Amino acid sequence: MAYLLLANLILMTAIVAVGAGFGLRAYRKRSRSRRHSRRAGDPARDYAMRQDWRGSAGKLNYSSFVYFDVDRDGRYSLGDRPMGGIAARLANADGRHILTSRSNGNGFANFTMSLGRSSAHIARPGVYRFTVSVPPGWECTSGNAIQSRDFREIAGAPSGIGSDEMVTPVGLAPLRMLSGRAGDSTATATILKAGQVLATQALDAQAAFRFRLPDEADAVLIEGVGPARRLALSPYPAEVGLLAPERTPVPHDAALETIRFDDVTPRGLRKVPSGYAGLNWFNLNAMSRDFASGSEGYVNGTVSGDHSCYTSSGHPAEFWSDRPFGFHSLMIASAWLRAEGETALIESWSGERLVARDEIHVSALTPIHYAPMLSDITRVRLSSEHYWQLVIDDLVLAR
Repeated sequence: MAYLLLANLILMTAIVAVGAGFGLRAYRKRSRSRRHSRRAGDPARDYAMRQDWRGSAGKLNYSSFVYFDVDRDGRYSLGDRPMGGIAARLANADGRHILTSRSNGNGFANFTMSLGRSSAHIARPGVYRFTVSVPPGWECTSGNAIQSRDFREIAGAPSGIGSDEMVTPVGLAPLRMLSGRAGDSTATATILKAGQVLATQALDAQAAFRFRLPDEADAVLIEGVGPARRLALSPYPAEVGLLAPERTPVPHDAALETIRFDDVTPRGLRKVPSGYAGLNWFNLNAMSRDFASGSEGYVNGTVSGDHSCYTSSGHPAEFWSDRPFGFHSLMIASAWLRAEGETALIESWSGERLVARDEIHVSALTPIHYAPMLSDITRVRLSSEHYWQLVIDDLVLAR
């Protein structure tokens, strides 16, 4: 009986203590509200200069900014584009990992800072290290994938803490590769800059090829399989598909037209209507790069303007015309990092005849410059092995 009375007494004491705590917090809240109300009612305080700069209880983002270095000069400039989905890690001075954050559609990998808040990633003064994870097959052109900053208490600052300087933008670029497959004949790839030969590469018959292009190269000339094929290189890895004599190439001096999808709609999303750019379209939607929250490929796969198009619901899509056209090239990416390495299948038809069928591995980090350079095409079909969405931009035709 005595134990029961003691237990009840302890329970009642705890209830009273909790109630008193809630009551004290409520009293303080009402007091703050009354003080704020009195201050707000004083017109002299509407635009008053702050006098007391002690303490700050706010929280701010401290960000690593990551960009696709289009011109590979290591400096964030007008032609460069923010990258989404890049992992950045925060560690303290002892190397203890605090958080891995991924860059958003605007290129920012965010870490919260607030002096004394245990929930903040940067909560106390000291040295912190920021490391951008460079994807395999890429390079950090700005040379600053790892940066450290010394944080100190700053009275009156919104978060109460900060560094003397922000971390600097981190530029990334994929190694430029040329890939494809030679048919029954041996071919030769000549790498050019301003018309001058930089290197030559033998392409063995009936074998796949993949080799790195010099950074300064601006074109490649492929000979030995019917008419020569000449491709102006882009900042992105290139895939030319199967090199076969029956695949008649677009003449190298043909006038080329680029379809960028920015004029399908000024809004975030619209199904591409037949008649756009003089073609018929099925199951392709034009979308702004930041319309789909959290998607890496829609951000990184949009290479010009702010719109690209994608295969709706990941299902096969087509574009076609009754009048033959030259299917020169397009930029193609996977929409999501979760589908990294997805296989895209691109089939090109001339009437009822299948002219080309190429499979390529796609990425959500960079588009692939797929350049079959095919003449007399009437229909192109785009699909993916596992039905993940494909992102298409800068479709280049000759007509």
